[in-house]
Amino acid sequence: MPGRCGHGRSGESTGSAQDEEPSRALVEDLVDLRSSTRQALSVPAATVDRMALSEPEREQFLAEPHIGALSVVERADRGPLTVPIWYHYTPGGELWIRTGTDSRKARAIRAAGRFSLLAERTAPTVRYVSVEGPVSSTVPDSREQAREMAARYLPEDEVADFVEYERTQLGEHIIICMQPQRWVSADLGAV
Repeated sequence: MPGRCGHGRSGESTGSAQDEEPSRALVEDLVDLRSSTRQALSVPAATVDRMALSEPEREQFLAEPHIGALSVVERADRGPLTVPIWYHYTPGGELWIRTGTDSRKARAIRAAGRFSLLAERTAPTVRYVSVEGPVSSTVPDSREQAREMAARYLPEDEVADFVEYERTQLGEHIIICMQPQRWVSADLGAV
């Protein structure tokens, strides 16, 4: 009986005896493939160590103004809600985001009590830092915090207009703070 992808179950015949006997060329190809796969996967331990970022490197990278990808479990029966977001982080401190008071992500974060954030770049090398942790506080937003966040991502001459637009058109915001507990980071080299 075919399986999910149309393949037979393990140990079940799917064709003639000739199909069950691999040809010598096929065996040689599989041996070559296994050998090349082993070589590709045999990364020296020193290379793995160079890929992981040190604590100061990962904290400095996260402090740079990358667009984050915020993920939070919204419902148990589906994958997490993942959205792009501006964030702020100071090495050794908390990470904070701004969002609408009753936005979908704010509701999901309130319910879950925690979230994850990924920051990445692709040049000059592929590098990423992912943090996960509990919400440490949720406080009302202020004009100063809105300006501080916008100044990380926008040219100085656009900050005031953006903050005004956000205040008048997008409504109230809150600040959600997270204390990073788990870190995953790497520099994967040039592409």
